[in-house]
Amino acid sequence: MLFRSVIAPIVVYAGYQHRPPAPISDAIRTEVEGILGHAGIEFNWRSLADSRANEKSLDLAVIHLKGRCDIAGLLPHHEEPGALGWTYVSDGAILPFGDVDCDRVRSFIQVGLLGVPAKRREQAFGRAVGRVLAHELYHILTRNPHHSPKGVGKAEYTVRDLLSDAFVFDENESEELRFNQPRL
Repeated sequence: MLFRSVIAPIVVYAGYQHRPPAPISDAIRTEVEGILGHAGIEFNWRSLADSRANEKSLDLAVIHLKGRCDIAGLLPHHEEPGALGWTYVSDGAILPFGDVDCDRVRSFIQVGLLGVPAKRREQAFGRAVGRVLAHELYHILTRNPHHSPKGVGKAEYTVRDLLSDAFVFDENESEELRFNQPRL
């Protein structure tokens, strides 16, 4: 009898410095699940504030979303804010901890967001944050510090990358994600 292994869901503990509106947090999760779902990865989302010491999982990630994850105060000028997200490393090993800076994401894409119809801006912003989060989860889940030349795994994004209709990992990264996941 042939048994097929199933990839275990990844538990993501997410903590917000300032809780975003529901449409933004929903768009963040939907984008992460869409991007990483192509590699067969499923997620169980948990609030970092509500976590308990007795919870168990085969693999997890702890993500802090810093700043305000909303679209208030958009300005009609472009800023180059530096890193949008990062993953923590100790003695060369990638730890299961990452940050996404919502203020920096908003500052970087604000001119582009002003070009999005008002009723779709929250979703567009949430998708952009989700893309940065998917990138950090790639590092955490594969334990790979390297970047690829294109797609979600590249080192630097453009405003167009973050606001386009589709943004995915290249096939090599998707395969690496599938290969490195714990199995049930």
